[in-house]
Amino acid sequence: MGSVILGSGSALPKRCVTNEELAQSVDTTNEWIIERTGIRQRYLADDSETTSSLATEAAKKALEAAGIDAADIDLIVLATATPDQTFPATATTVQANLGIKDCIAFDVAAVCTGFLYALTVSDSMLRGGNARRALVIGAETFSRILDWEDRTTCVLFGDGAGALVLESREGEDGILATRLHAAGHHNELLYVDGGPSTTQTVGHLRMRGREVFRHAVVNLAEVLNEVMEAAGMTAADIDWVVPHQANARILDATAKKLSLPADKVIVTVDQHANTSAASVPLAFDVAVRDGRIQRGDMVVMEAMGGGLTWGAAALRY
Repeated sequence: MGSVILGSGSALPKRCVTNEELAQSVDTTNEWIIERTGIRQRYLADDSETTSSLATEAAKKALEAAGIDAADIDLIVLATATPDQTFPATATTVQANLGIKDCIAFDVAAVCTGFLYALTVSDSMLRGGNARRALVIGAETFSRILDWEDRTTCVLFGDGAGALVLESREGEDGILATRLHAAGHHNELLYVDGGPSTTQTVGHLRMRGREVFRHAVVNLAEVLNEVMEAAGMTAADIDWVVPHQANARILDATAKKLSLPADKVIVTVDQHANTSAASVPLAFDVAVRDGRIQRGDMVVMEAMGGGLTWGAAALRY
């Protein structure tokens, strides 16, 4: 058995915030943000928009693209670092929103790498016969955990969601290979200074940006080589790279390290900023809907986030 992608979907909050607007309340400038990150705008959730509402919207669009009903889904794996509640899992809220009476539903927490962890788990469960059709979602409202007085971090992130519908099929293989890693001893490089077990507060995001950048360039290049080798691919076989949209500099450096042309890299960081676990599926859906990614294309995805965690996936769309 293998798993194939039937459809994709994405969702963004209603409010778009440009660098110029952000500079009215944060000690920064449009030029400073663009030069260091490539970000020009981001979408921020209002009080009526939550991780589950964005995830539900993305899931509905993915189901529509796949041409199947919500009732046909028997597995939901939702990657997020900003759940609606400490528990239950936000995936169960999405399940209820979609009107699914019974299915497997749970969250995965691996921050920016979360979607690739969720994709790997879903693929394994489909191959193992635990489910036939899965919704794999990355959804975040990172604006809820930002310190808006820390200009080095608050300008980097946005909110959003992305989703894929997978189906297990005999003799077909859409997800060719995945590779995941974690290094918990680097916790202090990118973390949130709160949690129910320690401070009983939500906390705020903290990051040592230069060190994260250094690890990202090395780790992402290495894991992309790993997953391409596992899939029997070379860089020449790749039609598209869909990277985690963290920083334009990281995207450029990773592509150069692999000798990949820039026009093969899907870039949405300028429009959405860093949406953490939503980043990869959101960028993938944008490129599918604008016609760049076509059926039969060979695609690699990669991401690195807090933990540190990092990973990659190779697939045939």
